[in-house]
Amino acid sequence: MSSNADPGRSSMEDSPPSGEDEVVEPDQGNVLSHIISQLRPGADLSRVVLPTFILEPRSMLERITNFMAHPETLLPMSTIDDPVERFVSVVKFYLSGWHIKPPGVKKPLNPILGETFTCHWDYTDGTRGYYISEQTSHHPPKSSYFFAAPEHSIRIDGTLKPRSKFLGNSAASMMEGIATVRLMNRGQNKEKGEKYIVTQPNMYARGILFGKMKYELGDHSYVRCPENHLVADIEFKTKGYFSGTYNAIGGTIKNEQTGEVLYELSGLWNGEMDIKDVHTHKKDLLFNATHAKHTAPTARPIEEQGERESQRLWKDTVQAIVTQNHEAATDEKTKIEDRQRDEAAKRADEGIDWRPRLFRPIQGGPGGPDEGDEDLDWIINAEVDMHNPQLATKQILSIAPILQGQKESLQFQIPPHHGPQDPAAR
Repeated sequence: MSSNADPGRSSMEDSPPSGEDEVVEPDQGNVLSHIISQLRPGADLSRVVLPTFILEPRSMLERITNFMAHPETLLPMSTIDDPVERFVSVVKFYLSGWHIKPPGVKKPLNPILGETFTCHWDYTDGTRGYYISEQTSHHPPKSSYFFAAPEHSIRIDGTLKPRSKFLGNSAASMMEGIATVRLMNRGQNKEKGEKYIVTQPNMYARGILFGKMKYELGDHSYVRCPENHLVADIEFKTKGYFSGTYNAIGGTIKNEQTGEVLYELSGLWNGEMDIKDVHTHKKDLLFNATHAKHTAPTARPIEEQGERESQRLWKDTVQAIVTQNHEAATDEKTKIEDRQRDEAAKRADEGIDWRPRLFRPIQGGPGGPDEGDEDLDWIINAEVDMHNPQLATKQILSIAPILQGQKESLQFQIPPHHGPQDPAAR
């Protein structure tokens, strides 16, 4: 983060405009030869030391906020009465954030176990949206998050489970995991609201060993509303060797119960995206990312953050990445990763069973409180009454510090849990 950056803003604001090609630095060849020595086809990239110049200067926990960065597509969803039109608005919201990225090919910093990131958005109508996230697992990596806009009856829960692979001249991040979007003022279940289940496209870095480095989204992702029997099957198309276009999407919205296709989707995820009514053949602009300006969230000043909060934790690493001091970035990043390994060894020696502070395991299965949400793995460890915006806001702000002036305190601390062999566990 640059020295003149506002410490109360997300680092997303400091990112330059989106670009297509990576700027190749003089030492890239030497660094890539180092990568080659570590890689085999199908190798797990989480075990590979990556050059810092392909790292985005923010943590994955912060990057997830791209998903909520267009309030103009987010907030109207719960106001639409027609269920099909409402579903289309959710698809529009889903597609609106993929264009947000730094130039070239960049990978966010891997969060360490127990790392957290919180922030909020101030909306033009005087309301707010709140975001809380935590790295709930390290091997395999799992990033769990919670978002709520109480006055707009919108809640989002998710767990991202990236699985990275080396594929010859490409590196792939298989973006496993799901998110659920709930419109709490809709649906037959007044307690749980109308649920939309969304998955993510996979991410590919092409040309990591030779040629021009390119970033692509690929494969199929889905938006599904079980209650209304609607599904969007969206293909993020990768460019072929001899044909095709970068950044293209295609897909359909259909009624799963009848199999009827209602709409067709087309366009570019970083440009214009269109929706065509199959029956009337009328094509409309769904979202134009070309000139869309995202709304960056506000994070608390770094001096108010705890040691495991993303922006404070990675501050020195980020500074070195931004100033292109790759040696310093590698040293700072290594310090954090070494400390994480030392902490894991100490917990093992002392018989301590580590658990997340802000999220709890899903209690699914027939009759369970989280029945139907088993794929989330983790969910925020708090009751949030989304039918009472004032109470919901109070409950959210008691989970973790989010607003400026809130600091880490005993209120937000959860003591370590001892393993079964320790009497304290009983």
